[in-house]
Amino acid sequence: MIEFLTDPIVVTVLLTIAGVGIVMELFSSKFGIAGFIGIFALILFFYGHFQAGLAGWGALVLFVAGILLIFLEFFLPGAIAGTLGVAALILSLFLSGEDALQMGVSILIAIIISIVVFFSMIKVFDKKLVLFSKMVLFDSAKNEDGYVSNINRTDLLGKTGTALTVLRPAGTVIINHERIDVVSEGGFIEQDARVKVIKVEGARIVVREVK
Repeated sequence: MIEFLTDPIVVTVLLTIAGVGIVMELFSSKFGIAGFIGIFALILFFYGHFQAGLAGWGALVLFVAGILLIFLEFFLPGAIAGTLGVAALILSLFLSGEDALQMGVSILIAIIISIVVFFSMIKVFDKKLVLFSKMVLFDSAKNEDGYVSNINRTDLLGKTGTALTVLRPAGTVIINHERIDVVSEGGFIEQDARVKVIKVEGARIVVREVK
């Protein structure tokens, strides 16, 4: 069994299964079957290499830390835990291999197949990447949905009122019994002067004194 699990072809298959399992979990909101299969493949890999005396305790510690970090990624915001987890897993694989070149080829094949599966999930099956949706806000605030950045008071254009305070040039006026913050056209306007709204630019309301 140990000889079988450390065979280069079997190692490549196990790493590919692990990579595809991790990729599948990127499209899942919860840790599911694909993730467990991927982790089980990694456990078989490390079991064979540990029993063969190729993997030391340092590699096992990195492996366990990587699994825990990837698992925590599904409960924590951002992608820091997941990135560190994948890096720890890859490093533990290199430390466990008898031949670094052969291990590098196996990892490369597993990564290429995982990338193909990744893009197939998006392009062919139209799956959404759940993991990164936790980091990125995809919703947009639209006027049609009732969202506005500020209240546009175009209804005040042409209306007249009275300066409640001195405008220097900003101040407050009363229009139809409503207190409104405005700015004058540029000059100084005395309190109680009659003013007229001549321009509305979003939340900025411009008035001119009525002589």
